[in-house]
Amino acid sequence: MSSIRVVIAEDDQQIAEIQKRFLERIEGFELVGIAHGLDEAQDLIEVLKPELVLLDIQFPTGTGLDLLRSLRSSNSSTDVILITAAKEVETLREALRGGVFDYILKPLVFDRLQETLSNYQSHFLKLQAMESLAQSDVDTLLPRTGGSTVKSQDVRLPKGIDGLTLEKVRGVFGDPALHLSAEEVGEIIGASRTTARRYLEYMVDLDELNAEVNYGTVGRPERKYTSRF
Repeated sequence: MSSIRVVIAEDDQQIAEIQKRFLERIEGFELVGIAHGLDEAQDLIEVLKPELVLLDIQFPTGTGLDLLRSLRSSNSSTDVILITAAKEVETLREALRGGVFDYILKPLVFDRLQETLSNYQSHFLKLQAMESLAQSDVDTLLPRTGGSTVKSQDVRLPKGIDGLTLEKVRGVFGDPALHLSAEEVGEIIGASRTTARRYLEYMVDLDELNAEVNYGTVGRPERKYTSRF
């Protein structure tokens, strides 16, 4: 399998060097160019046609969003991951409208970049291998429908919490009228009461579920869980 070719577009030379060193530690990617200005980045992308560009937003002569719009208007096949200090919601909205694969806030952390690039690699290889599409393929590929890009709140799941099992538990509470115990949820998802309770309490911490004590008529009190939405 050939490596995914990457261009780094970052005006700060020290930050660009950090990104370069991070990238060199991640298998399956090849750095083919570094640009410290927008015009230079545009030239590198047009000539080298990399699969991916790691793009900053703030440049002395404009913004990375300007370059993103230019790439999309020219039907460039290069994908974009923004790595930026910009925390404005409107900037994120514009980036999403431009079809960025991910949006990473500075300071850049190696584990965050590694996870994003792993997701991108899976996404890229799936597209390469496909000859035609089924709806399930689309649902896997598009981040908005539960695809390969990890949801923001699931980027760093705590130890003992698996993303697939978490989605199963979330699916149980599609009906807001349900009041279920850990044992009942465990039976539905095919897991033990202890496992189910671990996920339920995690969702309580996320404010996705309410928990209340049900004293009943026999036996010890039991926690019941219900959706907050």
